[in-house]
Parts: sequence; structure tokens; C-alpha cells
Amino acid sequence: MPRKTLKERRSNRPTEDNSNRVRNILQRLVGNESPDDLMLEIMDTLTVSGFIPNPGNIYTFMYSAKTTQITYDQHPLVLVSDVFQWGFRGRNFHWGYDDSATRNYNWDEVVGQLYEVSAGELSDMREIPFAKFLSK
Repeated sequence: MPRKTLKERRSNRPTEDNSNRVRNILQRLVGNESPDDLMLEIMDTLTVSGFIPNPGNIYTFMYSAKTTQITYDQHPLVLVSDVFQWGFRGRNFHWGYDDSATRNYNWDEVVGQLYEVSAGELSDMREIPFAKFLSK
């Protein structure tokens, strides 16, 4: 059976869901939005959760890696697994499902604050094309 198109998947969703803050962003997508504009809209929609993540929670944030000769995601969507003095570790959903999806994030390289994403919003967040991969 062929996979449904994005439009077909959206049409099966309820139009009003007050518990899902990002659903409206997803429903308004036309396909030519920039990752930067989408990230700004996401940050305006979600609640700032501060600077220190809780393991087991999902966050998005702005990130600017300092390490050279790497590719990184400037707008990660991360399930945090561990918090350390130097930063935190988690699985970035934009990288896929293999071991390369687990990344370290240093406090000095997080730009601004963290925005918590609820488990019920995760599937919609994964459909919004806000990942921004950059090479240093």
C-alpha cells in the first residue's frame, strides 16, 4: 500500500486540538517556508522552559556548534537522555534513528533558551521541516 501524502495525512487529523500547540503551524505549511522562519514561529508558539533540560523530555532550541569540520543541526529537536556539567546529550530526531542521532550539546553553544515539546506534539514537530544542517 503506498504511503499517504502529507496533505492526506493532515486531512485525517482533527482541526482543533488545544493541547497541541504546533498543529496550526503544520496545517499552514505550503512548502516554501525557510527553516529559520519556521523555527521563529515554533519559538513564538512554544513556552520557554528555561536553560536546564530534564532527562526524558523533548526540547528544541537554537544551536551554534564551535567544533570545526563537523555538520550540525542549528535547530535540533532532542529527546534528552543525560545532563552533565558541560551540557547534555540526547537523540536528535532530525538525524534519524541510528547511533548518529545521539549528540552532545554544550551549554556555551546553546543560543538562548530551551523550548519544551510535549509527547503529543512530537509527531507534528517531526513533520515541520525546520531542521537546518550546517557545516563548520
